[in-house]
Amino acid sequence: MADDWKIYRGDGADHAADLAKIDGVAPPWRDFARRDQQRATTFRPPPNVVEVVNAALYLRRPVLVTGNPGTGKSSLAYSIAHELGLGKVLAWHINSRSTLRDGLYEYDAVARLRDVTVRAEKRKAQAAVAAKKKGTQAKATTIKREDLGRYVTLGPLGTAFTAEAPGRVVLIDEIDKSDIDLANDLLHVLEDGEFEIPELVRVQDDSDKIDVRLHDEAGKTASVERGRVPCRAFPMIVITNNGERDLPPAFLRRCLRLRIENPLEAELADIVENHLGAKDAKAFEDLIGYFVKKRDQEQVMLATDQLLNTIFLLARGGEMSAEDREKLKAILLRELTSV
Repeated sequence: MADDWKIYRGDGADHAADLAKIDGVAPPWRDFARRDQQRATTFRPPPNVVEVVNAALYLRRPVLVTGNPGTGKSSLAYSIAHELGLGKVLAWHINSRSTLRDGLYEYDAVARLRDVTVRAEKRKAQAAVAAKKKGTQAKATTIKREDLGRYVTLGPLGTAFTAEAPGRVVLIDEIDKSDIDLANDLLHVLEDGEFEIPELVRVQDDSDKIDVRLHDEAGKTASVERGRVPCRAFPMIVITNNGERDLPPAFLRRCLRLRIENPLEAELADIVENHLGAKDAKAFEDLIGYFVKKRDQEQVMLATDQLLNTIFLLARGGEMSAEDREKLKAILLRELTSV
């Protein structure tokens, strides 16, 4: 039947058994266990991207990447980390409330206050027991200075600063969504090559070292001395920018700027092949051409992942009528600027 591909039908009947149609069938980019690897291995950068990244590696400078949605700005970070063996990408996703501190460290004052309260109650209980037993003293339960590390977690950039050579890759995603001050604040940290954690500076002397937690690294810690975190190996920093607002000239001057253009038709065919295989790239040549015409000639804002989603569904959705195929094309290739 031409509508065999449908699972939900909206007729009020029981179609639970139809869920078996999608068992084990999911787009590779929606396989969350392998998503980072998928992004890294399928991204194919244009030659100008390769040149800029290599210059940034030599100069220890961030790369500021602009381009339309879906051109691979953030995927570049995963490609670099994979190819150079720099471990898991440390991702910092920016929003309008983001501050520099979010990228450097987090101090959980609420958890510390809660623990102090709990320990004070415990101390009172111990004192009451001691009062009944002459000569017995309650054990101290105050939080020691070295315990403060339990309440400090380094952010993505802070964690990267603690890494030894050859360093890590940091993705600062969509910096143009931030408050206007973030770019300048970030600039100072990258130029100074260190930052401090005031909560630790207040309690540490010259001989103190406190272990703090690392971002997205379960169970791993780093030692912070005198409350300061120096950069041991400058990370490879990829900063994405959708151009929603201008960035300060001083910040731009210290970045290597890169624009990733929309992929051409032949490049799109390669992208489809990398993600879905040569068979689909060949079978959907006409759709790829239609996508390019709509994007470039009709000036409709479209992202490459919309094309990938469309080809994946049309190729794996089972039997479909021509009418359903056209409806799905309209749904999946809808202009990004429309509501």
